Amino acid sequence: MPHRVEISVFVGMFVAVAGPGLLAARWRRPASFNDLDSWGLGSRSFGPYVSWFLLGGDLYTAYTFVALPALMYGVGAAGFYAVPFAIVGYPLGFVALTRLWSVAHVHGLVTPADFVRARFGSRGLALLVAVTGIVATMPYIALQLIGVEAVLTTLGVPGKWPLAIAFAVLAIFTYHSGLRAPALIAFVKDILLGYVVLAVLLTVGMTWNAWGGVFHSAELKFHTRGPLLPASGQLGYVSLALGSALAIFLYPHAITGVLAARNRETVRRTIATLPIYTAMLGLVALLGFTAIAWGVKPVGGDHNTVLPALLHGFLPEWLAGFAYAAIGVGALVPASVMSIATANLFARNIYREYLRPAASPAAELRVSKLASLAVKLGAAGFVLLLNPQFSVDLQLIGSVVILQTLPAVGLGLYTSWFHRRALVAGLLCGLATGVALLYQTPQLAPTGRVVRAHFGGSSWSLAHLGIHNGQSIYIGLIALAVNLVVTVGLTPVLRATGVPDGLDITWKHDYEADEGDPSVRRLSELVDGGPMNPVVYEQAVPRHGQPVPPSTVDYRIRR
Repeated sequence: MPHRVEISVFVGMFVAVAGPGLLAARWRRPASFNDLDSWGLGSRSFGPYVSWFLLGGDLYTAYTFVALPALMYGVGAAGFYAVPFAIVGYPLGFVALTRLWSVAHVHGLVTPADFVRARFGSRGLALLVAVTGIVATMPYIALQLIGVEAVLTTLGVPGKWPLAIAFAVLAIFTYHSGLRAPALIAFVKDILLGYVVLAVLLTVGMTWNAWGGVFHSAELKFHTRGPLLPASGQLGYVSLALGSALAIFLYPHAITGVLAARNRETVRRTIATLPIYTAMLGLVALLGFTAIAWGVKPVGGDHNTVLPALLHGFLPEWLAGFAYAAIGVGALVPASVMSIATANLFARNIYREYLRPAASPAAELRVSKLASLAVKLGAAGFVLLLNPQFSVDLQLIGSVVILQTLPAVGLGLYTSWFHRRALVAGLLCGLATGVALLYQTPQLAPTGRVVRAHFGGSSWSLAHLGIHNGQSIYIGLIALAVNLVVTVGLTPVLRATGVPDGLDITWKHDYEADEGDPSVRRLSELVDGGPMNPVVYEQAVPRHGQPVPPSTVDYRIRR
């Protein structure tokens, strides 16, 4: 049987990790494990080490480590955009996410849609943000399975049944243990991955032509296309990196990892040290050039198999098995957090808001658990029943889609000036613009031939505007610009015409509160749909001089 050693190590490590995932429910378990705070946010108790591994494992997924070398192998240095976008994104996250942590802990917010509901007083806007987050994240979960499928393809494992088993294991321990499972497993994933990357880098360095030979081989492959990053592609490269940096911490799973932290200092320390992952990501990207130097051929023409195929031919069988296990485990961690984050959005902002406002915390938790299973089942269906390229296309749309929540979620952390209906209109216009431009973008072969007429890339050619300089720009930024123009333009118009504004129930101090502050209530809940508690009503902030009569108040805080 070929690959016997690699398969044995892979399966053994996968089983060994599944056990702690099931037992993680008992790790730091509170007296009550019957609400979203305990199951979906780990009781908001993770310290800097756990948070660092969890957030790193959440953001740097199995598909990232498979797709990035494949992109470098196929297109060259343009695939390196993942490194600068992380470098730009972390300072933004360092500043904004500490504010989000504070206001979420003061008001018991679980999802980004909860924050929007509290900040702008709009059920419709919160619903739109929740649906946007779910739509953007669903294909992201499916992509994790594609990373595992690339490993199984390289190992010659036939059929789709191993993927079904892997996802069943994921579903069981996530349902049982909640966020504690991926937080615990993330330790194993990152240690395995770090060891494998170091082993490959040292092995390349000790060969006769070392890294000089690797870069020379890449130069020979791409010299017919001109520079590795031609001048005509630089605007697209920069705008893609900037747009991705703005979007990365808007994803629900990234916010979930942040809200699980114990205090503001934990959030700061975690984000400040995440560039360690970025350094490793840059080294992993270079493995795409290494595959070129070693003459690696994708299995079955699937470029996602470039890294697994390199590991198979480059490392001892037992070490290659550990590398495959790192990719497999690396799929479990982000897929778990993503499914929990989307399930929380459904339970909190759709089920409780519109279907059963009087739901108890226990009922809300049951719905979230069931929703997490449904999300995983839907993601598995993308991979098992449809062409995997469909999931890649949807993820392409997802990155543009999630960026449109920036005005409500990101800018909302700093100002409540925007009118709630202007935010709804801007978000809808941004989404429509982004999807329309993605539909208009073809996928081109290196020769210029059209491979696919629609949804072929995330960069929109300036030739559509009559500017024929070969430049393109990231579609997400164009859609965001439309979003902001509509939002900023409509806000004064709506206020001038007397359209009622929403009620901001947050205070300036809420965005700076920390662990130990009397206003921080770990298990407080935001429950919409009834009269406000008098204590909270006194804290309500009249927006832009508008009175806040009791008849218009539609919040209730149950402490």
